Amino acid sequence: MAHGGWLGHGDGKGALVEIFQFDRGERIVERYGSHGLRATRIAAGTGQVGLTCLAVTPGGIIGTHPATGAQLFLVVSGQGWVAGPDGERVPISAGWGVRWEAGEIHTSGTEAGFTALSVEGAPLALFEPEIQAPS
Repeated sequence: MAHGGWLGHGDGKGALVEIFQFDRGERIVERYGSHGLRATRIAAGTGQVGLTCLAVTPGGIIGTHPATGAQLFLVVSGQGWVAGPDGERVPISAGWGVRWEAGEIHTSGTEAGFTALSVEGAPLALFEPEIQAPS
């Protein structure tokens, strides 16, 4: 679906589901020395949580800045690195995430390119991994 839309039964018995594209790359971000970064605000609720899609091109950097609120940074494709206030780069790739507290200085970048989802707002507690029983 190129422009999004609704998917549902149309018979009044099933719920409608909204289909939308979230990697639209709507806003070029250059703040804090960032380059190669496009951001798309996806959603926000009545509470303190917002969701943004961050697309970083190869060689791009999200400049060093303080987290405006608690943040989960979830890489959904590609690979790169993240760093805290000490500047030490730690590799990160698809399927991995980082949690930063409000005010925590951080940066990230990539040689290959990556897409990440940023969940910002009220602090979130991470769940412990569930151990799967052998089959």
